[in-house]
Amino acid sequence: MIKTCLFPVAGYGTRFLPATKSMPKEMLPVVNKPLVQYGVEEAIEAGMTTCAFVTGRGKRSIADHFDISYELEHQISGTGKEAYLESIRNVLDKGIFTMVRQREMKGLGHAILTGRSLVGNEPFGVLLSDDLCLNSEGAGVLAQMAELYNQFRCSIVAIQEVPMEEVHKYGVISGESLKDGIYRVDDMVEKPDQKDAPSNLAIIGRYILTPDIFDILEETEPGANGEIQLTDALQTQARRGCVMAYKFQGRRFDCGSVPGFVEATNHVYEHYYMKNEG
Repeated sequence: MIKTCLFPVAGYGTRFLPATKSMPKEMLPVVNKPLVQYGVEEAIEAGMTTCAFVTGRGKRSIADHFDISYELEHQISGTGKEAYLESIRNVLDKGIFTMVRQREMKGLGHAILTGRSLVGNEPFGVLLSDDLCLNSEGAGVLAQMAELYNQFRCSIVAIQEVPMEEVHKYGVISGESLKDGIYRVDDMVEKPDQKDAPSNLAIIGRYILTPDIFDILEETEPGANGEIQLTDALQTQARRGCVMAYKFQGRRFDCGSVPGFVEATNHVYEHYYMKNEG
């Protein structure tokens, strides 16, 4: 069983300024829960109860969220408002939370390399909170991928089809289709121009990585935007061994953009929050 999920949460969230000037984007609420809590719940559901955060300056509220607030607990103890804390109490009971700081913003690959000391020499999950993934029909995306890892024992990336005019926003894969929704990756390109994209299969913010990725990241030269790109390291890993891509079951919302965040909020309110209230 994969025990650890890494959460790179050091980014600035510039697309949500001025809201994110003093508030981490991962703490933006989708209805009544912050984005990062949805991700932690997904990881814990997949058995990844050690949640390792790669944080940065101005992110202390994430650590505070996954801790007990004695003052708040005391103020609402014995009242009907205690029910509102049920979901976070459940997370705190099941999860173990560790943190390390990424002192410089050098890309997703660098963030994952920064988390090496929290992960150790074991396979691990990576979850980007910007991508809110919900599956009302069954297991969450990370749980689906963990089951797939037990079969293939190699790194796995989550993918979805996107319009060709949007491929420049993503890492894009091509590969051999082994069976419905599962591909063996032979090529990856980070944010390609439409004419250079090998497919419209875009990588989204869910990964399972084998620990050899750390050594590969250490030798990976800066790529797009002068950053150490995880996509480049995964391409090396695919060339040397095996990387699988999985077209997951469920729905993904791009909460790193304002339209996607609003869409996610409306969906959660209508399909989850109101049902629980009822």
